[in-house]
Parts: sequence; C-alpha cells; structure tokens
Amino acid sequence: MPAPLRAAGLLVLAEAVALVGMAGTFVVDAFRGAAPHLPSAIALAVFFVGFALMLAGAVRALWRGQRWGRGPTITWQVLQAASVLTFAGLPTALVVLAVGVAVAAVVGILWPASRDYASGTRAPSAVM
Repeated sequence: MPAPLRAAGLLVLAEAVALVGMAGTFVVDAFRGAAPHLPSAIALAVFFVGFALMLAGAVRALWRGQRWGRGPTITWQVLQAASVLTFAGLPTALVVLAVGVAVAAVVGILWPASRDYASGTRAPSAVM
C-alpha cells in the first residue's frame, strides 16, 4: 500500500474518531439535560456515528484496493473544508488545521500510486 494512501486513511480515521467523540458529547449532554432539544441531540449522535462508520468502511475499502471508497472520503473532505470556512468566529488555527487535513487527505487519496493501488473493480464484500 502506498504511503500517501496510508496517511490519508489515517487522517480520515482520525476524523471518524472525532465524529464518534462528538456523538458521545451529544449523548452526555442529552442525559445531563444540557441539550436544548433532546430528540435533535440523539438524532445528531446517531447520524455522526453512522457517518463515522461509513468513513471507516470507505477507508477499509481503499486499503483493500477497492476504488468505491474514494467517493465518500473525498466528499467528506470537501464538505468539511467548506463548512469550516463558512463558520464565523472560529480560531484561525482551527480553520487552517481542518482545511489542511482535508487537503492532505484528498491529495493522499488521489496520489497517482494511491489511485493505481485502489483502482480495483472488485465488488465490495460484506463478509471479507
């Protein structure tokens, strides 16, 4: 496996872990009574965990040489960078970090050696 693909995958997995952490925060706030709207907090937590699982599955597919993982991971990077750039009042360091991670992940996934490695046309398998 090419090093750029491995690095990009690790960045995306770190983002997935952060999503699970945020989901945990929503659940804790919901049980503490700090969430302004309980159903919304639980729905967001479920959504974040589901999205984290999807990202982890996409990274797994890329590492196994299946190209379908590129779409979800790159889409997430674009959405993440666009979102952080539109939030007013965020610390500049956080904006630079989030955009830098997104760019690094996309470059790693689209690096020529990474594309060659993950250009398999095998159908995804739920068993393997």
